[in-house]
Parts: sequence; C-alpha cells; structure tokens
Amino acid sequence: MVYLDHAATTEVRPEVVADVAAELGALGNPSSLHGHGRAARRTVEEARERVAEALGATPHEVVFTGGGTESDNIAIKGLYWARNDGGGEIRRPRILTSAVEHHAALDPAHWMAEHQGAVHEKLPVDASGRVSPVALREAIEDGAGPESVALVSVMWANNEVGTVQPVPELAAVAAEYGIPFHTDAVQAVGVEPVDFVASGVSALTLTGHKLGGPVGAGALLVARGLTPTPVLHGGGQERDIRSGTLATPLLRGLATAVRMAVDEREKHVEHLRALRDDLEERVRAVVPDVVVNGDPEHRLPGISHLSFPGCEGDALLMLLDAKGISCSTGSACSAGVAQPSHVLLEMGADPETALSSLRLSLGRTSGERDVEALVEAIGPAVERARAARAKRRR
Repeated sequence: MVYLDHAATTEVRPEVVADVAAELGALGNPSSLHGHGRAARRTVEEARERVAEALGATPHEVVFTGGGTESDNIAIKGLYWARNDGGGEIRRPRILTSAVEHHAALDPAHWMAEHQGAVHEKLPVDASGRVSPVALREAIEDGAGPESVALVSVMWANNEVGTVQPVPELAAVAAEYGIPFHTDAVQAVGVEPVDFVASGVSALTLTGHKLGGPVGAGALLVARGLTPTPVLHGGGQERDIRSGTLATPLLRGLATAVRMAVDEREKHVEHLRALRDDLEERVRAVVPDVVVNGDPEHRLPGISHLSFPGCEGDALLMLLDAKGISCSTGSACSAGVAQPSHVLLEMGADPETALSSLRLSLGRTSGERDVEALVEAIGPAVERARAARAKRRR
C-alpha cells in the first residue's frame, strides 16, 4: 500500500506512541490537588513548556485543545465575542478571513454571520492562492473602517494546494490597526519556520496528527493580554479559555511530536522537497498536460496538487485506490455529489478544472518507492478516466 495523504493525517511516531502508552497507565486528574493529580499536572505543564519552547511562545500562551477545529472555533468565535462585549453590544461586526481557509475556519465565521450578527468578509487571493498585505489593508479600511473589524484569520499554509501565506506581513498590517490576527498553522508546523512571537500573530492553531502526534490533541497559542471568550464552560481549565479535563497522555505525546518535528524540520523539508520535485517531474513526463497548482515559490514541500485536464478527480482517486495508492481530491462531497474545490475556484480556476484535481501529499515515511508506484499507475489511470468521461458525454 502507498500512502500519499499525509496532509489529511500522518503516522504516529514510535516515540510518541511510547510516551502516550506510558502515561495511559498513570492515575490522576491534572486538576486534582493530591499526589496523583500533581503528578499528572507536572506532565501537562512539562508538555506545555516543550510546545512553547519549540514554537517561540511562553508556556502561559499555550492553551491545550482537542485539535485544529476546536482551536479555530475558539479563536474565531472567542475573539469576536471578546471584541464585542462578550456577545452583548456588537461594535465590531466584521470577521475577515482569506477566501481559501479550511472549513474549520470558514464555517465558524459563516455561523457567526448567520447567528451572532457578524459580517463575514472573504479576502481575495491571487492565482497562486496568496493574500497580499495590500488587499488586507484595503479590506480593513473599506466599509465602516478599521474600528468595525473584530479579527482577521488567514491560514499559514493551505491544506489543499500548499501555498504559504505572508503571515508576518499580514499580521503587521492588522497590528497597525490594533486588530487581533489568527492563523491556522496546522499544515505549517514542522515544515515551516513557525515562531509565534516573531511572526506577530495574536493566536495560532496547531494539531498533533499532522506532524506525527496523536489525534485528539492540539493547541491554540494565545498572546498575553488577549483572552477569547470561552466556547466551552465548565471547570475553567486552560486560563478559562477551554474548560474540560486535560488528556494528559495525549498532551505528552503532542509535545514530543511537536518538539521532534521542529528539531528535524530542515532535514525533513529537504527530504520532502526532493521527493515532491521528482514526483512532479516524472508525472509530467507521463501526462504532459498536467497542471501544478499553488505558488511555485511559496509552497509547502510535501504537497503536490495536480489538475489532469479531461479527468474527474474522484475517478482518478478510485482508480489509484484500486492500485493500492491512497490520495485525495481537493473537492468536497455533499450527498454523494462532488463539489468543486472552493480553494481552486477562488484562485480563478473554472469548475471543470477544479473537479479534475488530486492532492498528493508526502510525509516522513514517504520514499522513492511511493513515487515509482504512483508514476507507474497514473498514466493508465488518466487514460481510463478520460475515456470514461468522454463516453458519458457522448
């Protein structure tokens, strides 16, 4: 079996499995005051310190969550409410996000617009999927002006095409107007040089299962002096930003995964980039009209997002799956009907092109054999997909 879907989730590293397994046998709620509880609390705080050190934050700025989606929801809903008197008087209704965000950010912003009086505005991107600082400044000053903006949220790196955003520059623009800037860095940690303080962002989302950690553990880094209104209410854990009993074993594993990913980043990036470039060159030799999507310079090293003219991405995915190759399309599926990728549409692609794409994402365990298997299978798969599509259209 060949796995080319690391952007969706990746293998848990053996060191992380060992840490999680060791902690699963320990008793103690980290909120309890007795010895067992203090031992669990020590593990949690050590994990917090390790995550903070790896990402250029202070331990106080690390708020543990259940993963990327929860972190994005806390950031977008919580900052909006905090900037609007906790959901009372709406003085800053505008939420600005990029048009190509993950649905974990787009959907909370949309929900806030439907149910909480927010105004969700999508920042345009260029043909490579990047938001320019000029476009952000124009959006902030447009309409009711900067005083009406509750927050800005732009992902660090796109999960479909891999385009990396100019986050420090965008955060600097937002800071000029005193507007909190959140970034979903789920795809970036471990492959981009992510430094929380140096980047100038106000809040940053990460999750474990994208970088060799466990599913169900993530974090929201929140700058000092900024307190999102909680989405969950209960025991007041995590600075009262995220209530709930902390999953001590998973957090120990998360910290180990983050630390290892950051320490090994340069070597890992070199490995991924060489594989990706080889993959694209060899696929192009077999399918000359293939189109590589995303920014040619500012792109994650492990994502190759390809459009195959005359094909349907879903058909290609299933043909490759039949050969034991796992990958993904950039499209969404609703009631069994494929929908064009909103990312490609916002980048200017037509719906037909958006539906003809595959995302091939590499990870730590990817190697030349994976590339060889894909190259061997992709030519016949494209031919069959094109023939099937042509037949249906006759």
